[in-house]
Amino acid sequence: MTNEPSRTGAPYATGNPYATGNPYATGDISAAGVRVPDTKPAREATELVRDSTSELIYHHSRRVYFFGALQGRDRGLSFDPELLYIGAMFHDLGLNEAFHGSGRRFEVDSADEARRFLRAHDVPEDSIRRVWTAIALHTTPGVPEFMEPEVALVTAGVEYDVLGIGYHDLAEADRAAVVALHPRPDFKRRILGAFTDGVRPKPDTTFGNVKADVLAHHVPGFERGDFVRTVLDSPWAE
Repeated sequence: MTNEPSRTGAPYATGNPYATGNPYATGDISAAGVRVPDTKPAREATELVRDSTSELIYHHSRRVYFFGALQGRDRGLSFDPELLYIGAMFHDLGLNEAFHGSGRRFEVDSADEARRFLRAHDVPEDSIRRVWTAIALHTTPGVPEFMEPEVALVTAGVEYDVLGIGYHDLAEADRAAVVALHPRPDFKRRILGAFTDGVRPKPDTTFGNVKADVLAHHVPGFERGDFVRTVLDSPWAE
């Protein structure tokens, strides 16, 4: 987990935890006309991510939900808000220190944690599959957009918040409402630091995906895998 400040004593840490405008609330909260699902799994997902990740990742994950839901609304997509919310909340959990030794892509660690969580809540397997896929593919551009809405919208939310893809597609007032609730101070630098911390211990998992770019920029001596070299150096004679 990245070295982010504790939320102890932070604004909203006391008082009514369900009050609208409290970014750490587990219940009734909304921004830009989008509501956080007020269900037991959604509330417990909020608590889990709030308490086990950094403030940076928590705010980012909530913004991913809001931005994904707003894009879904604007595109006229029918999606399950609870599944989208849990996919957004869990999507970066695999960056935590607990997974640094897994040897697997952080996206898979995140997806597996979401699957365990949903199975513990007796969620149907098809719904679990959608959440697992949404999380596992959220750094794989060009594929999720053609899948189920929950899968497409987790990636859309991530791409909006991290890369600014479709930035002007959302109304300025909606964007401002989400950021007011979940601020992003120095976000570009800090999220790249979180990505670096999360994948530096397992650099081989970045082969063929965007996190190789992160290590190339931030880890001296990192050598990215080369697909062409891998093909040419395989044990096949021809």
